Amino acid sequence: MKKLLSALFLGLILVLSACGGGGDEGATDDSANDETTEEQTGEDSGEGTDEGTSDSGDGETVDTAAAEKVYQNNCASCHGGELGGGMGPALTEVGSKYSAEDIVGVIKNGKGGMPAQDQVSDEDAQLVASWLATMK
Repeated sequence: MKKLLSALFLGLILVLSACGGGGDEGATDDSANDETTEEQTGEDSGEGTDEGTSDSGDGETVDTAAAEKVYQNNCASCHGGELGGGMGPALTEVGSKYSAEDIVGVIKNGKGGMPAQDQVSDEDAQLVASWLATMK
């Protein structure tokens, strides 16, 4: 009985440690993320886009604020609050390797160690993928 409880307790610790660990990072990352977003928006404003949007490169405008919210809610726990990586790879230059369509495929079907993200709607996956495709 002791072995069973010990194994159950150890398994619970492993599961909880894999799912958590982002709470204290968010407080410092949010202020740094705001500065980064403003800098990125300033760079994109040369393209004639509105603040809070960016051009995905194929003439499509992306709502960066909405995309970042979806990213923070679904992706940041593995890929980092500022796309820098963590359990998953960094996404800071993912747009130089994959198109928005490719990124949607990875989100919906998974790839390598990343499982399919079934909780992400098709619309949200397309929104985040279009945004990530601008990261070059």
